[in-house]
Parts: sequence; C-alpha cells; structure tokens
Amino acid sequence: MSAALEIDGLSVAYGKVEALHRATLRVNEGAIATVIGPNGAGKSTLLAAIMGLLPSKGILRYAGALLDGSSTEERVARGMCLVPERRELFAELSVHDNLLLGAFHRRGDGARALAADFAEVYARFPRLKERSGQLAGTLSGGERQMLALGRALMAKPRLLLLDEPSLGLAPRVVRETFHIIADLKRTGVSMLLVEQNARAALQVADYAYVLEVGDIVLEGPAAELAGNPRVVETYLGLSSAAR
Repeated sequence: MSAALEIDGLSVAYGKVEALHRATLRVNEGAIATVIGPNGAGKSTLLAAIMGLLPSKGILRYAGALLDGSSTEERVARGMCLVPERRELFAELSVHDNLLLGAFHRRGDGARALAADFAEVYARFPRLKERSGQLAGTLSGGERQMLALGRALMAKPRLLLLDEPSLGLAPRVVRETFHIIADLKRTGVSMLLVEQNARAALQVADYAYVLEVGDIVLEGPAAELAGNPRVVETYLGLSSAAR
C-alpha cells in the first residue's frame, strides 16, 4: 500500500530540550494512523513539525515527495490540513465565514465549486447548517469541533492531521466525533490522529503508535495494540483486560 505520509528520524527541540527524538512513522493512503500517549509526550509537537509550524530534523515525505523547505501554506495547498487541539476558530465570525476561510487557498476554484463544498459539509454536519449565521464563539463544545472539522474539509485535504479531537467534549459528543472520523475514512482521506483517549483512537484506527517522552516505544496494528498488556494497563484501564 502506498504511503500518504512517511516520517523517518524526525526530531524537534525547544532550545536544548528535545521534545521529539528520531520518530519514524507512516500513514498509508486512505488509512487512519493514531499516536497515543500521555500529556507532554510530544504528540502535538509531532503534528506541528509535520505542518512546518516548528523547525525539525529528519525526513518528511508527503505523497512520495520530500517536504524539505516547504512552507506551511505550501503544505496546505498540496492537501495537508491540521485540525488543532484548541480548534482555533474565529469566534467573532459566523459559522459560514469560518467555513469559507477553510477554503481560502482554493479561492480561484469559483463560486460553483465552493457552493458544492458548502453543501457537502452541511450535509455531513446538519447542525452547522442550522447555525450557519451564528457566531462561532457562541457554539457548544461539540459544535465547535464539528466546525473545526468542517473548516478543514473545505480545504479538500488528502491528509488530515487531528490533534486531540475529543478534548473537553462530553462522552456522547466524543462518540459522535469518532463516528464522523470513521465516516471520513470512507471518503478516502488519509488521517493521522493524535489522541489521549486511547480506547476511542484504537477502535477507529488501522495502525497505532505509542509516544512517550518524545520516543515511539510501541507500534503495530491498532487491534493488536489494543490487546497489548502494557497498553491495556497504562492507557485502557484494568477493565479492558477482561474484554
């Protein structure tokens, strides 16, 4: 299977402190890879480096081509899109305008193409259509996450980087969010999912990595890692051992 993203020996340092140490991972085309691990493990740092938001050392290949020297804007234009941990919506703009900003680099595509994309996003997230004129800052946590995902989809990504999509959400909304992620996979979008909610991440992913203190310490098919005694004890809780 061809790779959407290949990372070999990626390191990131904040001054003299190395936050990510020679990480090597792969996201296959049309698949979901997940990186689980505790707070401070370097998960968000990994995504920021992939998007060119942080300087890094190592090899990054996207769709077979090296990303060396590519700006964040160039990576977005090539089909990479990050949904950040804090959503980072424009609170004083409407839902519709936030979605429109997601398609900023596609402004030359024409009104008809954008209208079709709006229709697709609103079909996937009917609640956003109901609130299209509402200010993003007034939305609930779950609606804000829907808007962050919808805005990313307006960019027509080939590779979607998801940073803690369940953060701060109620359990019911977390389930809805992961149903949406599983559904997006069926559209052919490749995804790299960073999550503290290991149980939900391993259920939706094809392949998984465990990142601890900047090092990838375990990897394998997600279903296998879900049964790994170390993963069960550390990330899934004792109740998982009986499943």
